[in-house]
Amino acid sequence: MRTLFHFWLSPACRKVRLVLGEKKLDVETLLEKPWERRPEFLELNAAGEVPVLVERNGAVLADAAAICEYLDEVYPDPPLIGHHPIQRAEVRRLVGWFDSLFDRDVTQNLVGEKIVKRCMGAGTPESKYVRAGYAAIHPHLDYLAWLIEQRRWLAGDTFSLADITAAAHLSCVDYIGDVPWDEHPVVKDWYARIKSRPCFRPLLSDHIPGMGPPAHYADLDF
Repeated sequence: MRTLFHFWLSPACRKVRLVLGEKKLDVETLLEKPWERRPEFLELNAAGEVPVLVERNGAVLADAAAICEYLDEVYPDPPLIGHHPIQRAEVRRLVGWFDSLFDRDVTQNLVGEKIVKRCMGAGTPESKYVRAGYAAIHPHLDYLAWLIEQRRWLAGDTFSLADITAAAHLSCVDYIGDVPWDEHPVVKDWYARIKSRPCFRPLLSDHIPGMGPPAHYADLDF
């Protein structure tokens, strides 16, 4: 059995879980709190970061981007990065957008401040960062809507790692009820399509002790 060390509301971990689910690969998920810096975990990944995937043959893979590229190469059905070089470049561009810009502007300011700091015992949220996250999410969702209106999925005609990465981030923000879905109906419809995919169900069953999600979080019809 392959094993994934993960943290609930890490978009990087959720991305890998979605890829594993989309490819129908069995995996045992083990909760890891990276700030604890367990010696046993550091032996797997000296960077001390999740996710870490231990394959059935014992190979240890770290870094979400590297893991997803590996999974798409070794388990090519269904392809999630694409076959044509231009398509692959667009998928990677959008993956980078969400893992860099959206993460910096939105995920860290909202999920990082409201949930991760609490889990770490690192104090209360700083209001200036939370306000920045609320302000930044709207232009990002506007850009998502523009992409969706031009294409069937974010990077083109087929569901890809770009959709998975965007949904991984939004699912974390949605866990704390901070996605203004009603103001962005095009994105809401796109997210509902992803939310109904079988690979998404394990994420919807996540429940952080003492910090439950809003009622709509696990509702496939919002």
